[in-house]
Amino acid sequence: EPLAGFIFLSTLFLYGLHRIVGLQKVQAFTDHGRYRVIQHFRGHIWVYSTVGAVGAAVLFFYLQRQTQWTLIVPALLSVAYVLPLFGQERRLRDFHWVKIFLIALVWSAVTVLLPGVEHFYWLSVPLWLLFLERCFFIFAITIPFDIRDLKVDAYTVVKTLPGHLGIRRSKRLAYASLLLMVGMAAVSLWLDFYTWKVFAALSLSALISGVLVAFCDQVEHDYYFTGLMDGMMLLQASLVGLTAFL
Repeated sequence: EPLAGFIFLSTLFLYGLHRIVGLQKVQAFTDHGRYRVIQHFRGHIWVYSTVGAVGAAVLFFYLQRQTQWTLIVPALLSVAYVLPLFGQERRLRDFHWVKIFLIALVWSAVTVLLPGVEHFYWLSVPLWLLFLERCFFIFAITIPFDIRDLKVDAYTVVKTLPGHLGIRRSKRLAYASLLLMVGMAAVSLWLDFYTWKVFAALSLSALISGVLVAFCDQVEHDYYFTGLMDGMMLLQASLVGLTAFL
């Protein structure tokens, strides 16, 4: 599947580039935690990022024409999120309040809308319900990252929801977003777009995500975030996939 390969390789490229460019913004933290690891493996990350860029560029020409056109907006947003294209060497993520909404919208567009466009399915009601469901889910599991980055965002003078609302209210916002995600899944169930098994799998992924959100301010190890929190996307897909065998 060219689109799946393109998404994987372009994500590899952008994540690597984001890590390298981001180091310039957090010089005061390069001796701590994940930043020290990134600094140590900077050369490796350049290689991974380059491989991702070349591979994504090749696979781009195997996509449907309508998918190529649809890619323009999320691609531009993603590049502007990573590279300092604005005044005072700012990236999109350096603007107040923007970061979490960009992540939710772009990830949802890439994982839901692009496959729909590629397979001529983008005008369907189930697709747009899934898009909203995915937006709420990604938004919820991204809040813990902003809670983790409170010190870094304060250092770089970037206003975020946790910085404004506080940790407790930000976690409540994440819970509310997970409930909205389950609500959208319930609508899809009611309209017979989902089976009960799929709905149960999605609800379980929301429950586990909520538990992780609850403890996100008590754990500092990066594996909790890049491993478990990010891993909720894989867990959700795996749980839904398992329903085909039940």
